[in-house]
Amino acid sequence: MAATPPPDPRVTRWLYSVAIITFCLIVFGGFVRLNRAGLSIVEWNPVVGIAPPMTEAAWTTEFAKYQATPEYLTVNHAMTLGEYKTIFYIEWAHRLIARLAGLAVVLPLVVFLWRGTIRWRDSALFLGIALLFALQGFLGWFMVRSGLLETPAVSHYRLTIHLLMAMLLLAITLWAAMNRDARIGPAIRRMGDTPASRVALATLAIVTVQIAWGGFVAGLKAGHVSYSWPLMGGALVPAGLFAGADSWWASISSLPAAVHWLHRWFAFVVFAAVAGLVLIARGRTVSRAAHQAIHAAAMLVGVQIALGVSVLLWHVPVSLALLHQAVGLGIFTAMLVANHRLLRA
Repeated sequence: MAATPPPDPRVTRWLYSVAIITFCLIVFGGFVRLNRAGLSIVEWNPVVGIAPPMTEAAWTTEFAKYQATPEYLTVNHAMTLGEYKTIFYIEWAHRLIARLAGLAVVLPLVVFLWRGTIRWRDSALFLGIALLFALQGFLGWFMVRSGLLETPAVSHYRLTIHLLMAMLLLAITLWAAMNRDARIGPAIRRMGDTPASRVALATLAIVTVQIAWGGFVAGLKAGHVSYSWPLMGGALVPAGLFAGADSWWASISSLPAAVHWLHRWFAFVVFAAVAGLVLIARGRTVSRAAHQAIHAAAMLVGVQIALGVSVLLWHVPVSLALLHQAVGLGIFTAMLVANHRLLRA
């Protein structure tokens, strides 16, 4: 039987590149949302839509399509063509970068398969990453479509699914890169084999839940419900916070005030989980690399809580809100690395 060849460093570098691109795309998606540009392009033309309008007549036609949307009719009815061009170019850049990112995934993969750098029998993971990228494109349009029909905003559920799928893509790609990285080595233990690994896995899940509720906050624009902290409406727990929903799930996921309240206080559950992980890892034989990743996550959680409070007190400025999203994604990434390192410890 032929020996399995060592991982090719070119494939490892490609995987790291895809992970970085995915991280940046998630952050840029937040920039698009915060500038309320996501609904500016009302059609999904993966090939024809690469170029923006080139003439004034083409711009007028594109603007007329937007003027028929609920967002224009109820929110931006006073918008000029010049203002429309600004939000159009933001969303156009988002879609162009996503297309280029797709090429950065597919073209190297085709070359690796053609040259035998990646063997076909080992290609399932890499083909899965490419398919997830394609699925993200569809989910992006599925999300946008929800804001073009009746309501002047995208479904916060679809937005959160789009976000979580991007995080899954980031996780799979980064984990695969670390497994192939000769400087790190593959994970050799099963998740949950040690107390530190169990707590790290639980912490990663808690961080993911908090980011999901952050997606709900973003989609519902629930950050604008209250600009005070720690009180909300003059109380720690406002009266009737969960009233008015048809089910318990709707009460915690679709009522803006409830979603806002849960997101602001669940941050301290994240803090407690990461602090517990720091303490557990300190008393056990854990590699230096694992300690570094855990401490990075802990530091970022502290920064994130301060940012979250600042975003509220400053009435959700775009710059701080975008940094808040980026740091949250940084915590998720640090916890991914910590989980992987603990399986090497």
